[in-house]
Amino acid sequence: MDHTGTPDVYAALGVRPVLNAATTLTALGGTLLPREVIDAMTSASTSCVSMDELHLAAGRRLATLTRNEAALVTSGCASAMVLGVLACVTDGRPELIAQMHHDNDLARNVVIHCAHRIPYDRAIELAGARIVQVGNVIQTFTWELEAAMTASTAAVFWVAGDHMSSAALTLDETVSIAHAHGVPVIVDAAAQLPPVSNLWDFTTAHGADLVTFSGGKGLQGPQASGLMVGRAELIEAARQNAAPFQRLARPMKVGKEEICGLVAAVERYLSLDHEALWRTWSDTVDQWIAGLTSGARIVVQRLERNEAGQPVPRVELCFEDASAASRVAELLWDDTPRVAVLRVGERLYLTPDTLPEDTSDLVLDRLNAAIARPG
Repeated sequence: MDHTGTPDVYAALGVRPVLNAATTLTALGGTLLPREVIDAMTSASTSCVSMDELHLAAGRRLATLTRNEAALVTSGCASAMVLGVLACVTDGRPELIAQMHHDNDLARNVVIHCAHRIPYDRAIELAGARIVQVGNVIQTFTWELEAAMTASTAAVFWVAGDHMSSAALTLDETVSIAHAHGVPVIVDAAAQLPPVSNLWDFTTAHGADLVTFSGGKGLQGPQASGLMVGRAELIEAARQNAAPFQRLARPMKVGKEEICGLVAAVERYLSLDHEALWRTWSDTVDQWIAGLTSGARIVVQRLERNEAGQPVPRVELCFEDASAASRVAELLWDDTPRVAVLRVGERLYLTPDTLPEDTSDLVLDRLNAAIARPG
């Protein structure tokens, strides 16, 4: 049995479950599904449906919920990035989609700040586009973005989050320059929930044309889901490139269960008392700090933002060296139950928002035991 009292499918496969005190990492399975999401996915699994109709109906519902012109459920945020780029390059026109990988005259440059280069921007290249980098890791000037706006420019890709470098132009500056040249702006906001207002602020307050979110992070939807919101014509152009159509992004198929699960997740997310939820996280962080073993070997402090720059409090433990942090992280991983924490050099980070209820004390006990083990 797992912590909920249900049969443990992982044990049947010989795989150990994890208490995730790190973050909503894809490598750890993302988030934990609330009952509302599970029920929606189970209900969706009991019959077949027109996927075209379901995509359109879910998109209308999600657009209303998120205060956007249109929305589309995708098979993850990276998939939404691919579809967003394809939308900007092809306009959803079948004749251009057919020529995407053959017509060298298509505008397929996607401009990105040097300060916004991330491992996931390979999704831009997967879509058949070319990355054009502007600025450097120290600074970016408006004239550099202006100079990148050519007849070959399909879109500008802008990565959201306080954790990203301040060396990039602001979203408002980026949108102003891009729109002056008739170029749309795609915002990668994969982990940018909370706050809930990000579901509409990037588009309505800042003028972004498309915004992509992970379904399996802050929204607590299916891990294999993503949400794209924005201008209706671009959302439709993205849909024209996706399943159930037999087109470029057909392999990035999203199932009926994920579509219904994500709709339920967004509905639930919007109904939450986010201030109360933050207080619960805050109390857990304070309890961890109060209960952690202290000493000369370790400095413990509270941080108000998570690794993605969002307002989720967490604990930072700074060890005397990276080997000590690595040893503690490995002990937690090898323990039973297995506990995952985020390690960066000589620092370990613990977050409360990805843990099952009533497991924070267990995580604290395991962490203290690992720290106390002789090195």
